[in-house]
Amino acid sequence: MPAASLRALLKRSLDYAGLFPPASLQLQPALANHAHYVRSADVWMLGAFILPVGQFAAVPEHLAQFDQQHPLNISALGPKTENAEAFRTALADAMSAIRTLLDQHPGIANVTQLEMPLPPGADASLLAHARDLLGPLPAFWEAPAAAADTTIALLAEHNQGVDGFKLRTGGVTADAFPTSAQIAAALIASARHRVPIKFTAGLHHPVRLFHDSVQTKMHGFLNVLGAGVLAAEHQWDQQQTVALLDDENATSFTFTDDGFAWREWKITTHRIKAKRELVTSLGSCSFDEPRDDLRALNLF
Repeated sequence: MPAASLRALLKRSLDYAGLFPPASLQLQPALANHAHYVRSADVWMLGAFILPVGQFAAVPEHLAQFDQQHPLNISALGPKTENAEAFRTALADAMSAIRTLLDQHPGIANVTQLEMPLPPGADASLLAHARDLLGPLPAFWEAPAAAADTTIALLAEHNQGVDGFKLRTGGVTADAFPTSAQIAAALIASARHRVPIKFTAGLHHPVRLFHDSVQTKMHGFLNVLGAGVLAAEHQWDQQQTVALLDDENATSFTFTDDGFAWREWKITTHRIKAKRELVTSLGSCSFDEPRDDLRALNLF
């Protein structure tokens, strides 16, 4: 059994993104994988199934493998748009697809949140329009890492505490990976403004390491989630947060039932649970690889 602090840090942390690179599975095998994961002993780590709204119509034929005890919880992914007008249209279409799926398959298919990139120049009026369309459904709005601080501040002022910020932390090429300083800035802004943050891409491994497939260093999910809770708990500055994000030594991370420690910095299990309300989850194209790596580190 994993230590209680590790369970708190990773609870419902992995949104399964098997449709996306590098896994790039078709819908049927990705949903089959998810149906297996929701019945696994490690389901406590599993978040939502990330599904583009453009594929919602194909989902019903695969729902027989889910039931009310093992529902398909979906994070709906809206498309990237070039301007505010296209964003409004795409968002309205997304909400229509969501309502259709929920109306036809209540209790079997659930949509827990929307993820969608904001168009260039998004402002308070666009966020207000989006919030009116979404109703009670939470959203995570994606913007480039360089715009994280201003976007989070905008969300804090205008989103009524419902919506969060989504940060892309990698991809299939080296230039898709933000710097540790950029991730640190987003984490600190999220904590300061109390705006939830989630991450996507490039977080397959627990601890930061160089990976041949992308010819750069990939951020570790223990680094990112750990930095999120510790920075919020201790009001870290950017330099201190970067130090954790850059740490490639797995022995720096210690988990017990009482709490989590990185080097000399500690946070109790109870406080991890509270801080995870802001540092919510990460999208990963694999649910197996993160668990295999944790076992290799003797953390499982």
